[in-house]
Amino acid sequence: MAKAGDIKKNLTIVVDGNVYTVVDFQHVKPGKGSAFVRTTLRNVMTGAKFERTFNPDESLETARIETKELEYSYNDGELYYFMDTETWEQTPLEADIVADAMQYIKEGMTATIKFYEGKAFSVDPPNFVTLLITECEPGVKGDTATGATKPAVLETGAKVKVPLFVNEGEYIRVDTRTGEYMDRVKN
Repeated sequence: MAKAGDIKKNLTIVVDGNVYTVVDFQHVKPGKGSAFVRTTLRNVMTGAKFERTFNPDESLETARIETKELEYSYNDGELYYFMDTETWEQTPLEADIVADAMQYIKEGMTATIKFYEGKAFSVDPPNFVTLLITECEPGVKGDTATGATKPAVLETGAKVKVPLFVNEGEYIRVDTRTGEYMDRVKN
């Protein structure tokens, strides 16, 4: 249990039987009336956001979230399978849960999967991944100092903007939190 006055970002709480993560909060003390805490909550299962206010003395139930590092194995067309490398147990996940993360995950990569009461609700790729460029316009000699970018398609299907000097067939490092090109990688 936690007091609403102690709310902080990324705290996971149970409200009306649903699990929410605190996206943002603000302690408000108006000139008249009592203080309150204004929060923006995101449902961990559906991703829906909404605002809610709490009395600072109100007790909130905290949700216990389990996090596991699992290795991506394969996709059978409907489900994506992740394996626990210690127990060899396979965890099948539906496409709607993994959709955003899969643009940066290829077979053999490790992902962070979050569970609530045994049900997976979030898949996060590593913060930085190295991927092959499979489609990209050729670079033009001398166009390295302009800061201009061009679109590139990676081996996982993700589309990123890369500098003009980067070419198809090269490996690049991508920040998965922002989807931005970081640098070229010699492979």
